[in-house]
Amino acid sequence: MPSIYDAIKQDHDDHRELLKTIGDTSGDSDSRKSAWSKFYHDVKSHAAAEEETFYSKLISKTWGQDAARHSVHEHQELDDLMEELNDMDMSSSGWLQKFKTLEHDYLHHIDEEEQDVFTRARDVIPDSEIEGYGDRFLKRKQEERKLIDEKRKDSLED
Repeated sequence: MPSIYDAIKQDHDDHRELLKTIGDTSGDSDSRKSAWSKFYHDVKSHAAAEEETFYSKLISKTWGQDAARHSVHEHQELDDLMEELNDMDMSSSGWLQKFKTLEHDYLHHIDEEEQDVFTRARDVIPDSEIEGYGDRFLKRKQEERKLIDEKRKDSLED
C-alpha cells in the first residue's frame, strides 16, 4: 500500500518520462500519438483523483486551503492547454510550441507540489489522518479514467 505521496510521485515520474518521449518525437508519428494519448488520459485521471483525495484533505487544514486552491487552479490551466493540443494538428509547429508551454507549466506544477506542498503537508497532516489515501487515490484514478471521454463531451457542450 503506497502512501499518497509515493502514489502521486510515481505518477509524476511517469509523466516526466512521457513528456520527454513526446518531446523527442516529431510530427504526428505513431510514437508521439501513443505517448500523447497516454499522457493526456493519465494526467486527466491523476488530477481529478488528486483533487478528490489529497487536496480535499489539504483543504481541511487552514494552511492547505491556499495550496489546494492554487494547485486546482493550475490543474485547470493545464487541462485547458491539453484540450487545445487535442484540437490541433500534431505535426504543426504551433502544436510543438503549445506543447513546450504545457511541458514547462506541468513540470513547474509537479516540482512545486513535490517540494513545497508535500513538505508542508507532511508537517501539518499526521500520518494517522492520511493513512490509506494512496490506495484511495489509485482507486479514484481508475474510476476517473473511465469518465474522461464523458467529461470531455460535457465540457465541449458547455
